[in-house]
Amino acid sequence: GSHDSFSFYIDEASPVGPEQPETVQNFVSVFGTVAKKLMRKWLATQTMNFTSQLGAGIRYFDLRISTKPRDPDNELYFAHGLFSAKVKEGLEEINAFLTDHPKEVVFLDFNHFYGMQKYHHEKLVQMLKDIYGNKMCPAIFAHEVSLQYLWEKEYQVLVFYHSPVALEVPFLWPGQMMPAPWANTTDPEKLIQFLQASITERRKKGSFFVSQVVLTPKASTVVKGVASGLRETITERALPAMMQWIRTQKPGESGVNIITADFVELGDFVSTVIKLNYALDEGEDDTT
Repeated sequence: GSHDSFSFYIDEASPVGPEQPETVQNFVSVFGTVAKKLMRKWLATQTMNFTSQLGAGIRYFDLRISTKPRDPDNELYFAHGLFSAKVKEGLEEINAFLTDHPKEVVFLDFNHFYGMQKYHHEKLVQMLKDIYGNKMCPAIFAHEVSLQYLWEKEYQVLVFYHSPVALEVPFLWPGQMMPAPWANTTDPEKLIQFLQASITERRKKGSFFVSQVVLTPKASTVVKGVASGLRETITERALPAMMQWIRTQKPGESGVNIITADFVELGDFVSTVIKLNYALDEGEDDTT
């Protein structure tokens, strides 16, 4: 999986997202475009677009949706501090890949909504219907979902929706079916302790589970590395320790399930995670 999957594109001409604190809003109002260029280096957690991520092996997408202040078209956008692409364009890009690869399955995790009213949710639900149609797997018990089942039914998309709206729509899986605990630390050692503890407590039976191998910069980190950005200041330096943790994991009901990272092309993140699947073929009891 990729963290903030859409953030390969950050629109520096856009206003600041409604979820940003007043300090950020003030910073941008004073320094304008320069501030946004610096913000972009810390907000972009991916460099590859959806098609490239899919081609590399990413199958879980972390999606955050927002309305844009004073937008006459009332469009929905991906957003992480600043606005990214229109949601419709991104979902269509993913669908084009699925149409070309009918045995591939993706998880779309809509986990943050900003500035959205009831009719915005209705618009997004309709958009999902229009784009994915019968490709979407209705919400059932997680342990019933095998690739065999999905292939037989010709389902390719599982949509997780962290809003009460999910309870009203059969093809939306409730957000609690995709917990993704967040360590919120810049320290690789603390991150690994957190990841290990959260796997020990592991998902309640019947849900998926995301391990976020992601370091989060503090304000002081950003100030120190303001011109270099997230990738250089944090992600690349911490990569060896994070990759070592991933390599030692076991898949299955009491182990890892979905692993997300920033800059998924770094090191051998994708191939290492994919390789973990083969441990399930080695006669282990846990085969969920």
